[in-house]
Amino acid sequence: MYATRPAARPSRSVPSDRALRHLYRWALVLVAALAVMVALSRVAQGGEAAATVVVQPGDTLWTIAAARYPGDDPRARIDEIERLNNLSSPVIVVGETLRLPA
Repeated sequence: MYATRPAARPSRSVPSDRALRHLYRWALVLVAALAVMVALSRVAQGGEAAATVVVQPGDTLWTIAAARYPGDDPRARIDEIERLNNLSSPVIVVGETLRLPA
């Protein structure tokens, strides 16, 4: 009497292997793009410091700059060290770790 409709196909709740591979590729592209952005932001901010030094008793920015950069003007290097470490004055504390410019 009444015509029956064919049963509707159940939707697939598990993504296919092809869809997963596509998703993994996009995730890889996004991670690579993020890595490139981080690297470029470091370059724009002045890059990585070449070395670090832990302040010892008796150390001053002058003695650190003169010892690490013997051929350079210590005043210019002190300015770079202050800028790199966000120091508002040349006062440093024993045990403090300072990044030194390359």
